[in-house]
Amino acid sequence: MGIFEKIRQGLKKTRDSISGQIAQMVNSFTRIDEELFEELEELLVMGDVGMDTAEFITGELRRVIKEKGITDPALIMDELQGIVAEMLSGDCSLHTDTKPSVILVIGVNGVGKTTAIGKLSAMLKVQGKSVILGAADTFRAAAIEQLEVWAQRAGVPMIKQGEGSDPAAVVFDTIAAAKARGCDVVICDTAGRLHNKKNLMDELGKISRIIDRELPGCDRENLLVLDAATGQNAVNQAREFMGAAGITGIVLTKLDGTPKGGVVLPIKRELGLPVKFIGVGEQIDDLQPFDPGAFAAGLFNMEEPKAAEPAAVQEAVEVREEPAQAEPEPVPAEAESPEERHARFRRFAEALMARLDENEGVRDMLPELRSWRDDRELDRDDQRLVRNLLLTAEKRER
Repeated sequence: MGIFEKIRQGLKKTRDSISGQIAQMVNSFTRIDEELFEELEELLVMGDVGMDTAEFITGELRRVIKEKGITDPALIMDELQGIVAEMLSGDCSLHTDTKPSVILVIGVNGVGKTTAIGKLSAMLKVQGKSVILGAADTFRAAAIEQLEVWAQRAGVPMIKQGEGSDPAAVVFDTIAAAKARGCDVVICDTAGRLHNKKNLMDELGKISRIIDRELPGCDRENLLVLDAATGQNAVNQAREFMGAAGITGIVLTKLDGTPKGGVVLPIKRELGLPVKFIGVGEQIDDLQPFDPGAFAAGLFNMEEPKAAEPAAVQEAVEVREEPAQAEPEPVPAEAESPEERHARFRRFAEALMARLDENEGVRDMLPELRSWRDDRELDRDDQRLVRNLLLTAEKRER
């Protein structure tokens, strides 16, 4: 599987949540007006893009539409993709040209820091670089043992001391071993949380002084690992660590398991931090270098209809997805008035919301909900309710 396809598949939940909802909204408009921009901004905020960045995107879209004289709402998705790609553009590469180079990896418990180190080690090894790990997170219980497992999986050596030992001493030993063995890259796990922020800053400052003294002028990366599933909390974490650790880039993990991948946008725009790697799966090769263009394309390009597949494949798809043959509630033969259509939709919506409130499954109601989504006779308030219900229902049934 190619890199682009890995990114595309890893962004499926985010794509369904953000661009899928935006596409449905845009298709409900016959002209571009202020109400469209308001609904777009609302959907972006719901997609964990954040208010400031959502306002920026809609402002850029207004500007582009005016400059190009666009009047057809159907053209908006391509323009949004271009705006997002431009926002994310810049140097996202990992700088490891000196021998050795040093990568410090920081992150709070549970974000996938140790896993990211293992996958990054395997990636660099495939690229022909020799890697050595330093287990400098001596504060968290079992951190050393977990890193050792990943070192074995990646096939790279690791330097360690006992739990509670001085992290800076571990970094010193790792650098010494790298020099002796002629290693290309030193990757050090570090504590993401100590007793307070001052302790963290003091520890990272001490580690930095060791690196400056032992490897003056070396290429250095301070990578902060964030869990995409935490949404806007990831932005807040990044903001805190920027002051404490001199972050040079972000590793965003677990993108494949969350619809909150839109958090990439405020991290870059509001904090000015490049996302350097994204995690799009659980395999050792599922940490991917971040590509702004591929990310924007994977986020906004809706999946194309596929050619007819063999029966066995179709059956497998039907197990995962809603039954394609399920029929929505038939429209009465006689012409409905707008009031009757509204009342029929509201009866359906109330029944759906009642099941959602009771935490009951709603898979059987999704075909009819999608038929209401495509009903251009509904008024604007009902169309908005349909989109919100579809977002909630599809998340429930994933």
